[in-house]
Amino acid sequence: MRNCSAAMTSPRPILISVHLPKTAGTSFQDSLRAAYGARLQLRYKERPLHRSPGERQRRVIRGALQHALFGLRDDSVDCIHGHFLPASYARIRGRSPVRYVTWFRDPVERLVSHYHYWLRSYNGAQAGALHRQVVEENWSLEAFVFAPALRDLYSAFLWRFPLERFDFIGITEHYSDDLAYFSEHFLEQTVPEVRHNASPQGDENSTAIDGELRRRIERFHSKDMSLYHRALELRAARSGA
Repeated sequence: MRNCSAAMTSPRPILISVHLPKTAGTSFQDSLRAAYGARLQLRYKERPLHRSPGERQRRVIRGALQHALFGLRDDSVDCIHGHFLPASYARIRGRSPVRYVTWFRDPVERLVSHYHYWLRSYNGAQAGALHRQVVEENWSLEAFVFAPALRDLYSAFLWRFPLERFDFIGITEHYSDDLAYFSEHFLEQTVPEVRHNASPQGDENSTAIDGELRRRIERFHSKDMSLYHRALELRAARSGA
């Protein structure tokens, strides 16, 4: 099987990898680093969750215009991975083809994981405004999952970027199989599977949520539930199931 660097001939394709929070994106980052090395650029400083929708969208528009007019600042970058809205990379001057990838997770499971991760990882000196508010105001899980600022996170990240535009959507619940598929079809090499940010046993057990609460969460995050089910359909079509 060809080495990844040998497969990337001129014009070099660029991979835009959107890390939706608590969908195994940190683990995926290590696999990308194994494939791209110094050609991987991480983008985590933007912190979309800690900005208002209007500010997020203005930054996306500015970024999209910049990339369309001037391309990337560093022409040696072949993969960008992090917390950002993909619409800011909808067109990149001088780089073709561009491939977009992300991972999805059951929205209820993702919310529970996100809540517990923020509690145990809190650092007041580095946390964003929303993270500080959740911890310092001692939010309950229920307050967290029904917070307007956290409603339909997938939909917020995918503003002006249709789901079908992604070339690959992995499903965290099928991480091993989907990483193997991605490695074969996008990297043309095998990359290591690494697991990061695993919770202490039982810490994020969403089975403790009763059926009625789960249904309320699913209704509140109905846009994300629809996106998740569509992602599952796309995965099934990809697998020929």
